Amino acid sequence: MELKAQAQSLVNQQKLDIKPADTSTISEMPITIKEDDGPGKFARSKMDPQERALVRKLDYYIMPIICVMYFLNYVDRNAIAQARLNHFEHDLNMSGNQFNTAVSILFVGYVLMQVPSNMLITRVKPGIYMSGCMFLWAVVSASTASVKSYRGLVACRFFLGITEAPFYPGATYILAIYYTHSDINLRLTFRLEMAARVGLMYCGQLLATGFTGLISAGVFAGMDGLRGLAGWQWLFIIEGALTAFVALLGFWLLPNSPDDTYWLNEEERKIMQARTERDRVNDALCEASAWEGLKQAFKDRRTWLFCFMQMFHLSACSFNAFFPTVAKTLGYNTTVTLLLTCPPFVLAGAGSTVVGWSSGRLNERTWHITMTLSIAIIGFIIAASTLNTAARYAACFIFPVGAFSANSVIVGWTLKFQVVLAITDVFGHVGYIYGAYLWPDTDEPRYGIGFGASAGFALLSICCAWVVRMLLIQENGKIRASTSEHVNLYSF
Repeated sequence: MELKAQAQSLVNQQKLDIKPADTSTISEMPITIKEDDGPGKFARSKMDPQERALVRKLDYYIMPIICVMYFLNYVDRNAIAQARLNHFEHDLNMSGNQFNTAVSILFVGYVLMQVPSNMLITRVKPGIYMSGCMFLWAVVSASTASVKSYRGLVACRFFLGITEAPFYPGATYILAIYYTHSDINLRLTFRLEMAARVGLMYCGQLLATGFTGLISAGVFAGMDGLRGLAGWQWLFIIEGALTAFVALLGFWLLPNSPDDTYWLNEEERKIMQARTERDRVNDALCEASAWEGLKQAFKDRRTWLFCFMQMFHLSACSFNAFFPTVAKTLGYNTTVTLLLTCPPFVLAGAGSTVVGWSSGRLNERTWHITMTLSIAIIGFIIAASTLNTAARYAACFIFPVGAFSANSVIVGWTLKFQVVLAITDVFGHVGYIYGAYLWPDTDEPRYGIGFGASAGFALLSICCAWVVRMLLIQENGKIRASTSEHVNLYSF
């Protein structure tokens, strides 16, 4: 959604809340609590059977292609982590922290392209735009196989960040077109909510990180030296070619708008139009400037708390690009090491799904973030404290599960307002830029700096969540005091 349109949604919420406008600038949609509701219960209306069937059809046609594309987005992004185990740095004459810079520079391009892409996507057909960007990142990723120097690698990684940046906001924009805010309705379950679809995409990201290890193990073992190319070169070529193929399918499979979606019939288009009108009925009630809403979002302290919460969280997840390097310290050969990187991320994907479901089911955020990131902290401490093979590999399960499970909860907390989600996504990825330098070769094999810093960042993210919780408790108190009738409350 374009930044101005995102701000308009923000102002709409301000106008419609019972409480004063300056206290409801951000966070998710409040839930409606009736006076006779017990704790944890909130009013919901049942969805019409025809509309429920439509939502299932949307899931069937939209979610598979988006999840596959997101899967490949991270496969291509993380290929460099596996390539490092196949004499990658030696072939490119890299030394010192040059590998860390190659990891970091991608996120510089990613952050720089986020805002322009958010503004551009509402002016073009989103399905075609995303597929085009995917094809471009496939070309850039495959081109990494041809680099001969560190400078060439940095250039490729920078442009890979630029070409990959449009995908996530583009995917959430397409979901916002087809799934209404009432579908979100605060819950990260797999029923009727847009947040659930974003959580499903994120699960695909974790699976991509895990299965890249399997792909790399096969490529390095069977193709290293084939036709004069190193295994890491074949890895970039194969993954880039697969991404290009899916991008071409995306031109046909990704929808642009309900009006020209070939798999929707006339009756379904009418239902889509009714859903859209129902979701946007509040627009006519808004008198304030959209840019005023954006300005208020920047002024609201909760916006920045969400930004820091996500930035600290992603900083704690910076181990992602160095996970194979850490796994190598277990003492196994390259093939076994790469195979060992898969199970922790598969478990993390399952954990993320369960935590997201639980958070939505219980309509709770803070304790879920606290518990998952506390688990991550325990894993970081164990990994930094011992070089025992069994204990360290056990830690390699614990900290990914804890760190990544919190993401769907944090994203779900900010998903109601696209403007806040956009700001958080940009600000949060700054954590990956400096996080890459927390894992220097000089700290091998214990990597105490990286694990210690990750534990600290996870703790800071927890602190941000509790500050947000306290602010929302205060806001809810003001809302209750403003009326004796039905009241709108923020969940936390």
